[in-house]
Amino acid sequence: MRRTEKVVVPDGEFSLHVWAPEGGGPGVLLVQEIFGVGEYMEAVAEDLVALGYVVAAPDMFWRIEPGWAVRHDEEALPQGVSMVSRFDWDKGVDDAAAALAVLRGLPGVGKVGALGFCFGGTLAYLLAAQTELDALVSFYGSGVPGALDKIDAVRGPVQFHFGGDDPYIPREDVAKVEQAVDGRDGMEIHVQEDGGHAFHNRKAPMFYQPEPAERAWHLTVDFLGRTLS
Repeated sequence: MRRTEKVVVPDGEFSLHVWAPEGGGPGVLLVQEIFGVGEYMEAVAEDLVALGYVVAAPDMFWRIEPGWAVRHDEEALPQGVSMVSRFDWDKGVDDAAAALAVLRGLPGVGKVGALGFCFGGTLAYLLAAQTELDALVSFYGSGVPGALDKIDAVRGPVQFHFGGDDPYIPREDVAKVEQAVDGRDGMEIHVQEDGGHAFHNRKAPMFYQPEPAERAWHLTVDFLGRTLS
């Protein structure tokens, strides 16, 4: 079910991992968290394909180490943090936009949205501020509260998810996002107050919380169904 496309940019090329149902469908650009495009991204992609979406996950760390992915455990956490510390955000947004263009051009793809987790939740938000998306879902992007000056540039429907008990994103920072979203048509935010960081990651026992994950995923499925169908 998984294949690899190439995304060509002015200074190189990188992999775009694609999963697709027969006959195509709406597209979802799946933006990785700090552990790379590994087993968790594959699991999310398979969930989305079962719902009828064409899913494409770009290798966002290709400029540092192409194809890099690690297990989702405490030992690998510092490695992921190190990768993000070396990440060029400006080039990264451009790379994500190039990947989005490839996804749009795949046979049978209709409307296109982005879904990002953690690091990818921030990157997908920055992408939405720079290019047209039919939908954006951002899960606990730690950089979102500090980039709310870009929210006016986001024109498509948006759904933010945060955990209210996230040690990496203070609740007062989440409140800033709530205030920024309040009253904006097409934007919504959902805070799982019992959720920590990366609560949806079922491949990371150190983070996964089944109940907040199920609630947030139900909201995500409903949102994507409303905006991309």
